[in-house]
Amino acid sequence: MRRGWRAVGAAGALALLWISTGLSASETPETSTGKPIPASSDWAPVAAWAPVAAWVTARPLPHADERAALMQDYLRQHLPAGVAATPEAPRVVVLHWTAGPTAESCWQTFAPARLSGRPELQRGGAVNVGAHFIVERDGTVIQVQPTTTPARHAIGLNHLSIGVENVGDGARYPLTEAQVASNIRLIAELRAVHPSISHLIGHHEALSMKGGPLYAEADPKYVNQKADPGDAFMAKVRAGVAPGLRGPAAP
Repeated sequence: MRRGWRAVGAAGALALLWISTGLSASETPETSTGKPIPASSDWAPVAAWAPVAAWVTARPLPHADERAALMQDYLRQHLPAGVAATPEAPRVVVLHWTAGPTAESCWQTFAPARLSGRPELQRGGAVNVGAHFIVERDGTVIQVQPTTTPARHAIGLNHLSIGVENVGDGARYPLTEAQVASNIRLIAELRAVHPSISHLIGHHEALSMKGGPLYAEADPKYVNQKADPGDAFMAKVRAGVAPGLRGPAAP
């Protein structure tokens, strides 16, 4: 089987599946004996895709093929032996804030395929940081990558997570109630598309998953601790999400 991204029908729209070692949706990295991730030259071109729901706006990031190849190199560097990337069966939704004032500024930050600046991240790989969704302060949701394409947004969890960036921060641009409502609605859509999702966390909670079955990072020194989006925002979102999603402390 050729490894790479494959376009398939999902929830009435095109989606991209990572074809690696034939893992089923029920298998998780901690039980997989996945083969090493192949070199960039083995990747198929990125196919067209549609947003997860009609109310979500699609604005794809450019340089998709280059980004996919660089992300594959990132995963080869960071996943321990025996752990496979399974973006077709994501387990974790990670909520973030952008630390900026607009969705446009966030999108422009993500647009280059290659990372610039950020010396604390440079040694971790050439692929740029990114996410799958950006939620504007008025609640507008923008999808920038298919949910089955891994993005560099949360160390240790990139291989099986979906990243949601909320425009704002904890001070100058406080996150809004409209964003809370849109995150709740988006998470419901994601759970319908991906029944494999089992955890909902904030970026500030990601490091607490280290040592658990879902966290995977080959370099023990490659870690960071973030403040976004904060306990207050996560409490509001969790209060509106249907039961069944676990937090960072649950296995």
